[in-house]
Amino acid sequence: MTIGFSSRAVRSTCVLCVAGLLTLMPAAAAARAEMPDPGPPGGPRAAAAPQPSTLYRSGTQVRPRTGAPEVPEVSALSWVVAEAGSGDVLAAHDAHRKLPPASTLKTLFALTVLPVLPGGIRHEVSADDLNGIGPGSSLVGVVEGRTYRVSDLWNGVFLNSGNDAVHVLASLTGGWSATAARMQAEARALGARDTHVRSPDGYDAPGQVSSAYDLAVFGRAGLRNPDFARYCAKIDAMFPGRNGASYGIVNTNRLLTGEDGVEPYPGLIGIKNGYTSKAGNTLIAAARRDGRTLVVTVMNPQRGGGHAVYEEARSLLDWGFEAAGHVDPVGSLAPGGVRPRQGPPAVPAAVTAARPSQDDSGWPETGAIMGVAGLGAGVMALALRLKLVRGEGN
Repeated sequence: MTIGFSSRAVRSTCVLCVAGLLTLMPAAAAARAEMPDPGPPGGPRAAAAPQPSTLYRSGTQVRPRTGAPEVPEVSALSWVVAEAGSGDVLAAHDAHRKLPPASTLKTLFALTVLPVLPGGIRHEVSADDLNGIGPGSSLVGVVEGRTYRVSDLWNGVFLNSGNDAVHVLASLTGGWSATAARMQAEARALGARDTHVRSPDGYDAPGQVSSAYDLAVFGRAGLRNPDFARYCAKIDAMFPGRNGASYGIVNTNRLLTGEDGVEPYPGLIGIKNGYTSKAGNTLIAAARRDGRTLVVTVMNPQRGGGHAVYEEARSLLDWGFEAAGHVDPVGSLAPGGVRPRQGPPAVPAAVTAARPSQDDSGWPETGAIMGVAGLGAGVMALALRLKLVRGEGN
């Protein structure tokens, strides 16, 4: 499939869209963050009294009932265990401690950019697209002068944590600084107030931080986006190389793949791992069992080596599933940090797996055009639809 306009025209269109987006975003994001839940159609929902959050307190927070399992002892500086459907936080340790997120910040990048960039767009990579990649970055192997589908680049982001792929996608949606600003607005709209974005790929930068709480918010939100859920669950894919050849890439989330001697976790959905020398190992993991989906975040384990982040996440997931019905929430991932009225459930693994692979090259479903600020994202997606002509090709 090819696009009937040059990549320069695509870039120009995107820049104009982002200019409008940035104008509209602050008000739209604020409105989204403050808008109350209207409840279900047909009448108001009787809401339980909000449960006060203890998540800003230091140390481990849990409200066990009789028969509750003991919270596992883990070495991470910060962690969270939460229900993806309700947003209830079942337990946490220093949930709002601000720490470098490494490549788990790519989840926020995907939440921001996926809804406005159709997977079927083809783009020839320029030298400018690859400028500014930090030394020592993880790369998927994007080559200047090669044409890629946007869906190929997303595989590079989710599976190989490719900072080169992030740079190209950011260039298609207004550039590095504009993307960081949009990510910041998206974080605030989701109620994630610990996150400060300086480098959209998660590369260490002065002042760039997030928290286990915010990363859990991003993971939960990602599961509600069908494209995000599909990409984060992929174990492997083919990536375009030089001279028309392709090569295989494998997801670096070892809890998903079982690589390097890490036993895969049953029912794992994905989501994203990361590492830098400053952040240490970080992980957002989601798993589904007996109709429940849990989201766990683990930031910078202090002992156990490079695989400790996976083993500590495993322990926390096991605890979360066992603790069902035996603990009261200590907070919520919903904006405001209190228990919300029941929202839509997270995307089940079965639904994700059922999506056909050819969707990679298709236009996003109408329901996927939502995100940072629905209005701004819609403007950008509409402009892309008007300016780009779908075609057929290899």
